[in-house]
Amino acid sequence: MEPPSQLFDVAFGAGAPLDGTALFLPAEFASRVQFGWTISVHILFAALSIGLAPFIVYFTWKAIRTDRDRYERLRSFWLKVFAVGFVMGTVTGIPMSFQFGTNFPQFSAVAGELIGGPLAFEAKMAFFLEAVFLGVLLFGRERVSDRTYFLSSVLTGFGAWLSGFWILVVNAWMQTPQGYEMITRNGMEVAQLTDPIAAFFTPRMTWMYVHMINASVIAVALLVAGVAAYIIWKKRDAKAWQTALKIAVLILIVAAPLQAVHGDAYGRHVEDTQPQKFAAMEGHYETGTADLHLFAIPTSTDAIMDPSEENLFAISLPRVGSFLASGGDFDAVVKGLDEYEQNPPVPLVFWSFRFMVGLGFLFIGLAFWGGYLIYRDRLSDSSLYLKLMIAASPLGYAALLTGWYVTEIGRQPWVIQDVLKTSEAVSSTLSSTEATASLVAFVVIYIGLVLAALYTLRWLIEGELRELGVEESPNDHWYGPIPELPGVGNDE
Repeated sequence: MEPPSQLFDVAFGAGAPLDGTALFLPAEFASRVQFGWTISVHILFAALSIGLAPFIVYFTWKAIRTDRDRYERLRSFWLKVFAVGFVMGTVTGIPMSFQFGTNFPQFSAVAGELIGGPLAFEAKMAFFLEAVFLGVLLFGRERVSDRTYFLSSVLTGFGAWLSGFWILVVNAWMQTPQGYEMITRNGMEVAQLTDPIAAFFTPRMTWMYVHMINASVIAVALLVAGVAAYIIWKKRDAKAWQTALKIAVLILIVAAPLQAVHGDAYGRHVEDTQPQKFAAMEGHYETGTADLHLFAIPTSTDAIMDPSEENLFAISLPRVGSFLASGGDFDAVVKGLDEYEQNPPVPLVFWSFRFMVGLGFLFIGLAFWGGYLIYRDRLSDSSLYLKLMIAASPLGYAALLTGWYVTEIGRQPWVIQDVLKTSEAVSSTLSSTEATASLVAFVVIYIGLVLAALYTLRWLIEGELRELGVEESPNDHWYGPIPELPGVGNDE
């Protein structure tokens, strides 16, 4: 078995992070991990706002139109969750822009003219739009007309989706840069904007935006379904939450299969524009026809760190990888990782991709099973389905994060594809001590923020149960994804 330092080296592709005696990580490695950790936490809250937006609009519209208590209850509950996500998203997102200057100043210098505009638009066009009308939603129910209140829900959701648009404009340009030319400015090669339309709407932009928005909707639909299933378990006649569970399942029936179909086409686009990333996703090392690994497990520790055909137990479809990459040719040649001088951390990309895809098919199964139960008018009666939806409530975020890791880690060693390497973008004056200390601080603070958000969600759920007349003893508190469930209903 390889020593831990070598395993770390292969997994992260950044050189051995520790020499066995040093107390601090190299500045480059610590900067990579810090930004990766920061964006991983931030994306949880950003996706919460994006995915909850259509729920907030729908519940607000139904509450106004029908004047039913169930929709008002759902609107009030999920609006509070949306507000928590908005606040936490703001707190966790602001430091990322500072990290461009403190940890990756060369990236800011090279790409500042291209990324500065979209980031400014996100703050001034999207963030303030969302913030202003969220205030109306939270405090203006009795102060504005029904029409204004509903319009506020639409504009709040639009602001969340618009914020995602401008952030993804930046990331899509980093994946497939265009609309610029390299010039020398103050003795340094920098990117100068030449075509804003081309830079804002790169070949990657549409693919990334649709996939990210739909992934956020799926993650939130699973969260809504999980919370609803838990409350229904505690209070079987909770009509509002029966409605919430049904709506969440109906959304999953549409969104989960759409993600699979869109993801398949997205993969072909990745092969066309970033063949190295595609090869890492499939663990394809030798140039030639590529198989599609439907299922793969490592046969040894070496296989975890080097997921190639020779050391995996895999169920594969011969040449189907070539078929998918080319859009219809089983004999298409796919360039292998051995053709490149430096590759991304293949194990992280390979296993993240499989984890994401596996969860995607799980979501499709849960969605269609729920659809069948809706058809039989037994959605809220199946104990097994309720338990599974409670357990699945965080898995949408797990799929979203692993998909994001495929996107970002798969682009390495480039921070801007074929323009600037990540190692060249890191600050040359940042010390290991400074980088490691800030990393530890970010880890501790962000864990605290996540725990605070989870505590708030739990507090809201317990408050909802009290309003429904469910009194829990101290032993009945919810400490895990699947609570102790009494023997009621039928385990179908």
